[in-house]
Amino acid sequence: MQAVLDRAAGLGERLRARGETIAVSESSTGGLISAALLALPGASAYFMGGAVTYTTTARGALVGITAEQMVGLRSASEPYALLLARTMRERMGTTWGLAETGASGPTGNRYGDAAGHTCFAISGPVELVRTLETGRAERWPNMMEFALATLGLLDEALSAPAPHP
Repeated sequence: MQAVLDRAAGLGERLRARGETIAVSESSTGGLISAALLALPGASAYFMGGAVTYTTTARGALVGITAEQMVGLRSASEPYALLLARTMRERMGTTWGLAETGASGPTGNRYGDAAGHTCFAISGPVELVRTLETGRAERWPNMMEFALATLGLLDEALSAPAPHP
């Protein structure tokens, strides 16, 4: 957990220094990403909100993604992670939207993904999407690795050159 907190602290400082904000949607990390970003004093300067979208009900109630928006998509996929990230950014009016969706274990999900599978995305001045397969079925270690990887994607986006208009 300390590695997640350390990674988030540096990212929070960068967001604050840049005057940028973030909103987070997470599933199989269960709020770890949001908690880590909020652990830094003064987090209200950059963290605008988060949602644990662990179920279809939560996705609709907390993020507002409709059944129509899900046509042709499935959870725990890169297109779905990007939809979550974009929707969080738009709904919260933030610079960045960050999302994670996967199967932490000990079993896979109903879509056929094995335990240790996650997709994560960031939407903002830069959009990036990744998939991670840990190859492990242990829930807590997967949750930690998913959180670190998702925060790593935020780091990558913050380090990317600004797109040209």
